[in-house]
Amino acid sequence: MDTIIEASHITKQFATVTALKDISLTVRKGETFGLLGPNGAGKTTLVRILCGVLSPTSGSARVLGHDLFSEKNEIKRKTGLLPEHPGTYEDLTAKEFLSFVGELYGLAPERRASRTADLLSLFDLSDRGDDLIAGFSSGMRQKVMLASTLIHNPPLLFLDEPTSSLDPTVARTVKDLIKSLSKESHRTIVVSTHQLPLAEEVCDRIAILFRGEILACDTPAALMASSGTSSLEAAFFAITGMERKEVDLLLGWGE
Repeated sequence: MDTIIEASHITKQFATVTALKDISLTVRKGETFGLLGPNGAGKTTLVRILCGVLSPTSGSARVLGHDLFSEKNEIKRKTGLLPEHPGTYEDLTAKEFLSFVGELYGLAPERRASRTADLLSLFDLSDRGDDLIAGFSSGMRQKVMLASTLIHNPPLLFLDEPTSSLDPTVARTVKDLIKSLSKESHRTIVVSTHQLPLAEEVCDRIAILFRGEILACDTPAALMASSGTSSLEAAFFAITGMERKEVDLLLGWGE
């Protein structure tokens, strides 16, 4: 199986704080790979490094065959990123925003128009395409942002807390989309989340991050087997050594 991401000994230091400590991992073509951990574990920092937004303090990586240091622009061009707190241009309509993002990626006008129409239909927003984003609910804005990550048809997606603050109906739509993109179009997806149900449902393999380190990385079934537990939740407790009260404080298992 082709390797899409190969990271070796990634460390990230912010002043006196070490956000990531000697991270090594591989992500395979067509899989949905989960980065699971509490807030502050280093998930977002790792995502930003792997998509070329941040530079690591040390270490190396290749993403889609491109070097993390010398070919950042190529990595950005070929990947899609949905940040945890995405920003939109509220004075644009959904159509205008998607067309704008498509133009940034160099898409021709005809292709921008056709892909915008397809994505608005996919996310059930066709009847709101000419409405200003300023009037959209948080769920509708998340749909627009997800559509914008797909406008240039990237083979690799980074989704940072993709169901955060969404109502159950929209969250279900996002989960189904993640699964279909991976299984039907063989797209590779990296999902960063603190929500265990999301990771368990959509991820083929999961890396458990805790205090800047990867403590374990395997399929959900293998994580349970290696920790001698019968649920992914129990496996997380066993692998991290966290107490239940700590997890209740730091992790939002529910939707």
